[in-house]
Amino acid sequence: QVQLVESGGGLVQAGGSLRLSCAASGRTFSNYAMGWFRQAPGKERQFVAAIDWGGGSTYYADSVKGRFTISRDNAKNTVYLQMNMLKPEDTAVYYCAADRSLSVVTTPLYWGQGTQVTVSS
Repeated sequence: QVQLVESGGGLVQAGGSLRLSCAASGRTFSNYAMGWFRQAPGKERQFVAAIDWGGGSTYYADSVKGRFTISRDNAKNTVYLQMNMLKPEDTAVYYCAADRSLSVVTTPLYWGQGTQVTVSS
């Protein structure tokens, strides 16, 4: 079992930045690909970004390319999502996810509880 705890959400003005963190525990962190998803009110959960086990490969949704950066620190068992140039449409609950394979981009095995990000116009 992998436990995931997100932090770093909050209220920010459009054009601002936030950095989300996700602390993992329970299994060897470097054995897991990690991802971020988001869910806006009334909408389905959608993929945002993912990173492979060593951090050498990253994947992004088109809507966040060039604005968001995913990274990980395997020594700290933590994955990050740096969000720049935020837009009101980025408002959502952001979820951390983990999977032993790159299925993390579609159907991850483990989920965090989520952290709210609100971008005001």
